[in-house]
Formats: sequence, structure tokens, C-alpha cells
Amino acid sequence: MTNLFLMGDLFDHAARGAGKRTSYSAKDIEVLEGLEPVRRRPGMYIGGTDEHAMHHLVAEVLDNAMDEAVAGFASRIDIELAADNVVTVRDNGRGIPVGPHPKFKKKSALEVILTTLHSGGKFGGKVYETSGGLHGVGLSVVNALADKLTVEVARDKKLWTQSYARGEPKGPLKALGAVNNRRGTTVTFHPDAKVFGRAQFRPAAIYRMARSKAYLFRGVEIRWSCDPALVKGDKATPASETFHFPGGLSDYLAAQLEGRKTATAKPFAGTTKLNGGNSGKAEWAVAWPMDDDEPFFNSYCNTIPTPQGGTHEAGFRSAILRGLKAHAELVNNRAGAKITAEDVLGNAGVMLSVFIENPQFQGQTKEKLASVEATRLVEAVVRDHFDHWLSGDPETAKTLLDFVIERAEMRLRKRADKEFKRQSATRKLRLPGKLADCTRTSAEGTELFIVEGDSAGGSAKTARQRETQAVLPLRGKILNVASASDDKLRANQELQDLVEALGCGARERYSDAALRYEKVIIMTDADVDGAHIASLLMTFFYKEMPALIENGHLYLALPPLYRLTQGAKSLYARDDAHKDELIKKEFSARAKIEISRFKGLGEMPASQLRDTAMQPGKRTLLRVLLPAAGKGGKDTADARETAKLVETLMGRKPELRFAYIQEHAQFVEDIDV
Repeated sequence: MTNLFLMGDLFDHAARGAGKRTSYSAKDIEVLEGLEPVRRRPGMYIGGTDEHAMHHLVAEVLDNAMDEAVAGFASRIDIELAADNVVTVRDNGRGIPVGPHPKFKKKSALEVILTTLHSGGKFGGKVYETSGGLHGVGLSVVNALADKLTVEVARDKKLWTQSYARGEPKGPLKALGAVNNRRGTTVTFHPDAKVFGRAQFRPAAIYRMARSKAYLFRGVEIRWSCDPALVKGDKATPASETFHFPGGLSDYLAAQLEGRKTATAKPFAGTTKLNGGNSGKAEWAVAWPMDDDEPFFNSYCNTIPTPQGGTHEAGFRSAILRGLKAHAELVNNRAGAKITAEDVLGNAGVMLSVFIENPQFQGQTKEKLASVEATRLVEAVVRDHFDHWLSGDPETAKTLLDFVIERAEMRLRKRADKEFKRQSATRKLRLPGKLADCTRTSAEGTELFIVEGDSAGGSAKTARQRETQAVLPLRGKILNVASASDDKLRANQELQDLVEALGCGARERYSDAALRYEKVIIMTDADVDGAHIASLLMTFFYKEMPALIENGHLYLALPPLYRLTQGAKSLYARDDAHKDELIKKEFSARAKIEISRFKGLGEMPASQLRDTAMQPGKRTLLRVLLPAAGKGGKDTADARETAKLVETLMGRKPELRFAYIQEHAQFVEDIDV
């Protein structure tokens, strides 16, 4: 019923408005001829009428000059910006043809190109194998949107000129005489204020445009100049400069990343023909900065910038991702399976340039390449070169793979953090079921004892002071976080229980103010297994919550290994050395001493555990410390040595542990087998 009422309202409204509308007949159909469509709807051709669109006019003229250079007919391009907002682009190419056009015999080919949409020498593929101007509207659009445009052509040792205003010729093509040492085309124009208002060309933008073109084609020299008054106070933009880069995109990448440390010593760079030389060529350069500065992926097709990417970028991303994942599989690094294209290139600096025949762009502004075959062509050649680059330098390949895997793990951690926050926002605080929490609600004066196993947990829970002491039993040896992947860390329930019990978060989410206990005490058996578990827990805190250690919250309890009894006197010894010391100093040699060794904390009576390891005033605690940071928060030599030692003993490389054991085996005095 509702839909019927809506339809009724629609027809009623149409009926009421019928009397106000004018008639619509054949005479209302307009046919726009020449360059009038451009004047009426400039946004369809250059993307708008703002400052950015106005700079597109310069790009169109410069692209024509670059097409001559890429085709091998021009070696030099001049671009000038005058104080009155006039731009001049000059090349030493073949020059636009000036003879009568076969189809429009009363017009020169030059005038046809400047006044007719979809005209030019780039449709058939015979004049230019690859080119940026493909729609045949570039120069004619510039002419239509300029209130003044003058073109000079030096061709066949003669100089010709013709002037235009808003797309209309101001006179016929004129011959200016003979020229012996000059050839090429010169276009000088001033944008129409009726279209662009008071917008002015920005020297910095045109300067960067000219420089990027020189990087894209090694064989061209581009000379930039502008009125010095236009760049006064702009230290980054000189009034004149000559660009010539024999290294191509590699030179550009080096300039962009100057002073920034990269994951690999050398970038992955190359240039090659596409499809055996039958479909153009590709050039690329990519490096992986290790800082957090802005990454970039600058791509081009036939020297045309494609800021919105397209199929050539898709092919490049696929080649790099698949190549690195294949290498990870080859070296048996399972963590490589989880990396994505964003992990590989999301923080990289990438330059990609392709030259292909008849490329298809989205729109006249050509900001995105749409040629389907570009994906296949680029992926094939880049993948082949990348595979060789990785296999040819195993150390660099390993460094890059580790760098990318670290980024992947960071991405997964952030996603897990978001999920955790989203879940936490919709539920109350959930504590692990095995945690015997204390009754005090504030952290001041409270302690969390981390013990191994339910048996030790039972003894500790009985021995504790309920108001201030909490107990969390862990099941056996926990995960070694220094050698485990983030996936395993997130899946480990014991460690997740520990993080939830502490309440302070881990890594970037760590908050000392949210820590639920003042002291975190590792209390394990006084044997080699207990020492191993304590080492694993300290490694966990060092890797996941270093601030907890730095702020003095982490301690080791020293429960006894032996109980020594002589008559009514009983003492406890931490280890064999302590036992021998007590026998010598505290007991009489004339009577028998009963020595009992505890198999674990779970076998100790609660009263003995309380007196020896848990009761303040009677127990002994060791505070875990980290080397202090240097000035400005920088790592000191001690801090670097600690990090190296943790990585050696607990990290992913067993060969480092083996070397350490071999080096230090001579210093071992007691072996607990």
C-alpha cells in the first residue's frame, strides 16, 4: 500500500509540473562542432577548471614532446614559465607536419591537429610505437582552453608559425624563412582566465613534472627555467636547471630516499623488454625504507603519470608478492605464507614505468591504466627478474623476507588488538579461571605469583595472604616467544591468560597504569627445569612487556631446594652451594643432619612455602633489571649486548646457541642431569 501512495505522489508531482515545462522538439538538439565541447565542458577533458586541471595543460604539451623523445627523434626539451603565467615547451624533434591535410585540403596538418578533436599521428602505430597522447585531444584541448597560443614548427629547414585564441586561428600558417640548425616544435600558451579564473601556474609543480619526465626516459635532456621572481623564497625550486639522468628510475629512487636507511643494501631495479620486445618495455626500482616516513608508489605509462595506479601496478604487486612467497617456501620459512602485497610494498618506495602499444586509460586525464594485458606482461618480466635477484643474493633475500614477515606480524597484531578492544568494550573484565586473585582492588601492595603447574598452584594458594597475594598456575613450560611466530603467541592460552591477569596489555598497548599488581613474581622449582621455565617467562616479559621490567615490577622468588634438619633445628638451602655452607656454619658435626630434597613446590607444605618464598620479611626476592637507556632514550652498549644475548640463547637460530655452548662449555662447574 505504501508503494502505491509513493507512485501516486510521483505522478501527481509530474502532472503539476507539466504546465511549467517548455516544449521539447528537434530544434532543441544541439550539435557542438570543433572545440566547442571543450569550452562548454572542460572537466570532461582535463578533470575540472581548478589549479590542478590547469597544470594538466602543461602536461599535455610536455607529453607530446616526450613522445618525440621516446620515439628516438628528440634529445632535448625546454620548458619555460614566464612571469605573466605564460608557458613555453620546445623540443628538437621532427616538428608537427605543416603540409595540406589529405582530408581537409584547405587546412594544414598543423591546424587540423590544433582545432580538431581526435586528430594526430598516434592512432595507427606507424609514427609512434608507444606514446602518451593517444586520444588525439591533448594539444587541441590546450588550444581550446588558452586565450593565446602560438606554435612554431622548424621542419625541413624552414620555420613556420601560427597563432590562436580560444581554439580559433588568428590568421593563416605563416612561413618565417629558412633555418639551418633548428628543428622541432615550440608551443607557447596562456590559460584562459574565463575558464580558470585567477589560478596561476606553480613553478614547483612544473619543475617536479619536468624532472620526473627526465627520470622516465634516460635519453632525454630537459631544461627548466622560470622567471626568478616566481621562485623567490622557494629554496626547493631553482630558477633554472638541466635534467639528465643516465640511471633512470634508480637515480630517482636514490634521490627520493637520500639519507634514509633501507632494509636491503641495494634496491631491486631493472629494465627489460615486454614479451620479448614485441610489446614495449618496463623499468622499475624499489627499496624498503626502515623508517616510518611516507611510502610512495609512483607509476607511469608511456611517461604519463598514473597516480590512481592500474593494471601495470597490479602486475608488479603480484610479481613481488608471489616471488617472495615462493622464496619463503623454497627456504622452508613457513611464516612467509601469511604475507600480503601490503606487507611487501606498503612501506616501500616504488618507481614503475612501462611503455606499451595502444594503452587504455580511464578518462582523458589518464590517471589510471586500464589495459588488461599490462598485468600479465609486467608480472611475467618482473617476477623473472625478482626470482633471480633473490636467488643470486641469499643474504639480502633473507633480510628482506624477515623484514616483510615482521611487518606482516605487526599487521596481524594490530588486527588482533582491534578485535580485543572491540570485545573488551562489550564485556566486563574477564580473568582467567585458574587465577586465584587477591581481594584488594588497588594495585598498591599487591603481588602476583606465577607458578608452574596445578600442584604448585595449590600449595601457593593455601600459603598466600589472600588480601594482597594472587596466584596464577601455568601448565608446564610456556612458549618461547623469542622463536615463536605471532600466530603461535596469539594461540597460546597460557600466555593469553597471563596477559589478561596482568591487565596491562602488551607491546604497543602496554599501560603501566593498568597493571593490576605492584609486583609480578616468578616462582618456579629450584632445579634446572624451574630455571628453564623462569628463563622462558623472563624472555616473554622482555619481548612483550619490557616496560614492566624497566619500571621495577618483575621479581624472581628463591624457594628452597633442600631442607636440613638436626634435632629441632630446620634450615632451608637454595642450592648445593648454599646447602654446603649451612652444614659447615649452622650445624654441629657431631650429630646427624637429615637432608631432604624437594621435588617441587607442590610437595612443600603450605606453611614451609609461605615461610621460605612468599611471606614478606622472611623470603628472598631478586628484582629483574634491564640496562639503563642512554641519553635521548638511545640503547647503550649494555642494552645492545643484552638484546644480543637473548637472541642468541632464546632466538630462532639454533646455530647461535650451539656456538655459545661451545664457547662457554669450559666454564661449567656443575651439571644438573
